[in-house]
Amino acid sequence: MGGFFGTITKLDCVNDLFYGTDYNSHLGTKRAGMVTFDKEKGFSRSIHSLERNYFRSKFEDELDSFSGNQGLGVISDTDPQPIIVNSHLGRYAVVTVAKINNLREIADELLSQGMHFSELSANKINQTELVALLINMGKDYVDGINKVYERIEGSCSMLVMTEDGIIAARDYAGRTPIVIGRKPSGYAVTSETTAFPNLDYKVVRDVEPGEIVKLTADGIEQLQGPSGCSQICSFLWVYYGFPASDYEGINTEDVRERCGKMLGEEDDTEADLVCGIPDSGVGFALGYAEGHQIPYKRAVLKYTPTWPRSFTPGNQSRRDLVAKMKLIPNRAIMKDNRVVFCDDSIVRGTQLRDNVRTFFECGAKEVHARSSCPPLVYGCPFIGFTSSKSDLELITRRIIKDFEGDENAKLKEYATTDSPEYKRMVEEIARRLGLTTLRFNKIESLIESIGLPKCKVCTHCFDGSSCCFKKMKE
Repeated sequence: MGGFFGTITKLDCVNDLFYGTDYNSHLGTKRAGMVTFDKEKGFSRSIHSLERNYFRSKFEDELDSFSGNQGLGVISDTDPQPIIVNSHLGRYAVVTVAKINNLREIADELLSQGMHFSELSANKINQTELVALLINMGKDYVDGINKVYERIEGSCSMLVMTEDGIIAARDYAGRTPIVIGRKPSGYAVTSETTAFPNLDYKVVRDVEPGEIVKLTADGIEQLQGPSGCSQICSFLWVYYGFPASDYEGINTEDVRERCGKMLGEEDDTEADLVCGIPDSGVGFALGYAEGHQIPYKRAVLKYTPTWPRSFTPGNQSRRDLVAKMKLIPNRAIMKDNRVVFCDDSIVRGTQLRDNVRTFFECGAKEVHARSSCPPLVYGCPFIGFTSSKSDLELITRRIIKDFEGDENAKLKEYATTDSPEYKRMVEEIARRLGLTTLRFNKIESLIESIGLPKCKVCTHCFDGSSCCFKKMKE
């Protein structure tokens, strides 16, 4: 997915920028970058790979090379960023949280017009550079940003740092968040409100979907009003989001606990204890324990000294190994007990299947799994929350193909809670994973737990209900 942090103050911004960006580290594992602007030195930029190390260790020794009262930082799950541009609009830096599905189509068109791309990674077009080229086609920054909205299919939120301020533009459908914070010396803007408290910023407000604002050290100027569309990703509350973060003013941990409590109250399964699969399953499990009235115990623990991050490598075999290495079962807690394990979701099922086998080997009498979200039936075309390259990597689609001979058959029926097709699919997932029982949270319960109207939340991966914002604009 990715996340970003920007700040503009009356004081030197480097420390705030460094730590604020670091608080977005759970959102990506590929690249990270920082850029500052100083009136005397101009733009200073650094980009590092995060695939073998962490943000702080990569950038800490370089902090003295940065200076200025404004800067941008980004954790990217895609390409190297920030991009620095000198154009007819002026000099600026840009960072994005984006998934552009028609990247190649737009790139080919721009190349045919005589433009060029300088930022290539593994012979792939850098989508943040493509965004910059589209911005450059505008008569001003607002016009250029709207050209991005008009052309791309997928999603894109961005921060643009000019020589006199930071422009924040949220995705037209609001699929990814941007939040503004303030303290006496200036302003900050970020993907995660978690970045604010320890830096003494107070939340001012969310940037609305399609809205464009400009931040200076003295205030906020709205450059364009909201789009009126809203499709914020429900998976922020399920998985991506840090427990202390708020989106649309709604706390992540609160949502996870409400989801768990609702499912626990409905569940008639007899069990001795419940455990959350660290980290994103813990809040859900705590709520389930309250609703089901059974004790919460840490039957599985994450080895945090060397596995602090929630994301894992793109390579499937390495991802499976990492998933096994970072979780340590507590045999003393599991032995001779009927255990309910709560997790955020079931994607491929590989990790959970291996975990189930380990749990039984540790002496568990029964292993029940509860998912905080509905089955993932559709791949995400908007923010790419998995590294899946095909819908057939989803365990649901593989089962549908086995049942129907076509992985795209009767998707609506399989995505409908408690339909005959849904029940058959869930039973088969449980069988393949070796579970005693399996239950998924209902989409209705997830929406109720979030507290926003269904029409304002993207649940596409569960029910295929959303569409690209180009169609929404039309």
